[in-house]
Amino acid sequence: MQIKIKLVRDGAQMPRYATNGAAAADLCAVCADEGITLEAGARALVPTGVAIELPSAEYAAFIYARSGLAVKRGLALSNGVGVIDSDYRGEISVGLVNLSTEPYTIQNGERIAQMCIQPVIIADFTAADDLSSTTRGAGGFGSTGKV
Repeated sequence: MQIKIKLVRDGAQMPRYATNGAAAADLCAVCADEGITLEAGARALVPTGVAIELPSAEYAAFIYARSGLAVKRGLALSNGVGVIDSDYRGEISVGLVNLSTEPYTIQNGERIAQMCIQPVIIADFTAADDLSSTTRGAGGFGSTGKV
């Protein structure tokens, strides 16, 4: 699938897959030479300099944390998962939060998140007085056991 990319900032990099088997393409930070320092517990909106054009409403781009940054440095997405709708044409920025106890400086050009293009289903929501029954029913949050 071809996705049109517009680089909207000087120094922006094209998204790229790190390996042939990668499911998501890396997005890189575009920031000043001194980087962006996130103190412990702090959040920042980090620009990527990338805007995209998805082919139709049947697709969206999803932004996920990079596992190495999350596990080793405590950097996670502040919104869990970013959703880029098919009709959005602005710059993709990544909300990051530093969950560690140490400051971390994001360097210009550093890979900060990964973007996966996925099909979406547009649901036709219908009001109902009743839902079908299941064995689980309304049980949630650990109701099926620990193992």
